[in-house]
Amino acid sequence: MNVEQDLKVIAEQEARLRFERFDPAIAWMLGQRLKETAERLHSAIAMDISLFAQPLFYYAMPGTTPDNADWIRRKRNVVQRFHRSSYAVGLWLKQKESSLEERGLDVREYAAQGGSFPIFVQGAGCIGAITVSGLPQREDHELVVEVLADYLKLPYEELALDP
Repeated sequence: MNVEQDLKVIAEQEARLRFERFDPAIAWMLGQRLKETAERLHSAIAMDISLFAQPLFYYAMPGTTPDNADWIRRKRNVVQRFHRSSYAVGLWLKQKESSLEERGLDVREYAAQGGSFPIFVQGAGCIGAITVSGLPQREDHELVVEVLADYLKLPYEELALDP
């Protein structure tokens, strides 16, 4: 994995994976697609789609634990704080040889691990996050990107991180 290349691709993902509008019906459709994709991959994940002030969708698949819900909360807090994907923030910190703690953030409240992606709405900015937990962090991140690309009718191959 090349951190600099991944950060460049993630910036492109964040720039292109944006909504014209976002509402609870869209959250429901995305949540169903996340669940179906995870089932197809035979993966057990927990998933959450939230506006920063309101949960819209949550599902924990069999095989997940309460720890997954806590990881979701902490990853979502990173997106809310930085308006970047939690994976991008983690890679950026790694690149800077820094940490959340050095930036004054409590790791019991924040997790700069892959799996939470900002919900950007054109004209409104970052309004929430789509978060999954249960896979290795890079796979958590890519699962969300794949589902978003499909929903927004963008070619995932152009947005995927290098294997």
